[in-house]
Amino acid sequence: MSRIGKRPVSVPAGVTATLADGRLSVKGPKGELSIVTHDDISYAVEDGRISVGPANTTRRARDFWGMQRTLVQNLVTGVTEGFTKTLEITGVGYRANAQGNTLKLQLGYSHDVDFAIPEGITVKTPDQTTVEISGIDRQKVGQVAAEIRRWRKPEPYKGKGIKYRGEFIFRKEGKKK
Repeated sequence: MSRIGKRPVSVPAGVTATLADGRLSVKGPKGELSIVTHDDISYAVEDGRISVGPANTTRRARDFWGMQRTLVQNLVTGVTEGFTKTLEITGVGYRANAQGNTLKLQLGYSHDVDFAIPEGITVKTPDQTTVEISGIDRQKVGQVAAEIRRWRKPEPYKGKGIKYRGEFIFRKEGKKK
């Protein structure tokens, strides 16, 4: 029995959810998102709520139940509020600058890194050491943040690199004298 899956997803005012042709579509003020429905899961859209439940008693249906409910919740949250990830850049001379559809990163390499921003994602740089990635699709926002972070992961000695806001970097002690 899934504790997460049991709770229905509430659909706020101004958001419409439709279930047709094997797709659950949610349309709201920020845009429209949809997912492909799973055969082992039953979906019901009724009076301002989306209910998710197992379609049969198989182990696979029970395994997917909570995850599918979370995906539906992410659709509703995405079209109403959106998702944001913040990256912090630490290091001497390390900086970022958003220019149109590219993010220019200076990360200590002999060349600048030009990162192409995908469609549906907005990137802001409030200052040179902060990058804010936002969009309506949670998976896409997280993927873009991970791809940017991959250019210079934080190292454990001085902590230089790109890290998520709130991420703890376990620092090593270094050589003893």
